[in-house]
Amino acid sequence: MRDQSRYDYTPVTEREYDLPNDVNVAVWVAPNVEYFKIDVPSTAIYPDAAEFQPDVLNHGWRDYGARVGIWRLLDVLAEHDITPTVSLNAEVCDRQPAVVDGLVEAGAEFICHGQSNSQLHVGMEREEERAVIEAARDRIGDATGTDPRGWLAPALAESYNTPDILAELGFDYLCDWCNDDQPYEFDVADGELLSVPYSLELNDFEAFLEFGYTPAQFGQIIRDQFDVLYEEGAEPGNGKVLCLALHPFLTGQPFRRKYLDDALGYITDHDDVWLTTGGELADHYIEHYR
Repeated sequence: MRDQSRYDYTPVTEREYDLPNDVNVAVWVAPNVEYFKIDVPSTAIYPDAAEFQPDVLNHGWRDYGARVGIWRLLDVLAEHDITPTVSLNAEVCDRQPAVVDGLVEAGAEFICHGQSNSQLHVGMEREEERAVIEAARDRIGDATGTDPRGWLAPALAESYNTPDILAELGFDYLCDWCNDDQPYEFDVADGELLSVPYSLELNDFEAFLEFGYTPAQFGQIIRDQFDVLYEEGAEPGNGKVLCLALHPFLTGQPFRRKYLDDALGYITDHDDVWLTTGGELADHYIEHYR
């Protein structure tokens, strides 16, 4: 039986964490741009059909994100001057290169999201996993012109070796551990690695597919999350991070767009907010707290 040994327990009440210019809250938006195999069961709006070969129903639903949804999301983010931090499957670079070109044109920052969302890292042998991560990082770097510094595992599913491999390959941060509102140091065998706050609940996947929220409810949840973090972050040394995780095949649907637009408008109407990226969050921590 293993115990968790990747980070020390440090309650938020015993830390000092300030954001640039003493703003209250940092907000970063993380669209997940993913590729799915048609013959591998995966994310499904109708789980009963996931075992079909081919799974036309669920695959077509997911593919809406690459064909339509991502462009709608990029338009909304641009309206609010938000730079997306895109967690990108490397196979998108080969299968849907126009998506990558559009993301580059939009000025997106990229983090590595593995090869595809049909290949999870749980149970991989160390050398196999290292080769998969390195190849995914290099393919994304070639396609985008920038080497991804951050990591989000497909389905947030790591092996016991994943953090050590990431540090060994020179990644600065990972986002798999959704346990904090502030960045913190992750324990790795060699080198250094940060955990940057990501979110399971401020995430359209869980909101719509697991919890059954309406678009209006999800929009209100974003506002409520922001309000509490904004209030808490006004206290010196208690800066907070809000991550909004989105999927183009979900929030890229027309009937959800207006609620995302309204929620982002609410956030950007406030002062003392840092609209940032995963890489900028990592840089700020490394410069001031390492």
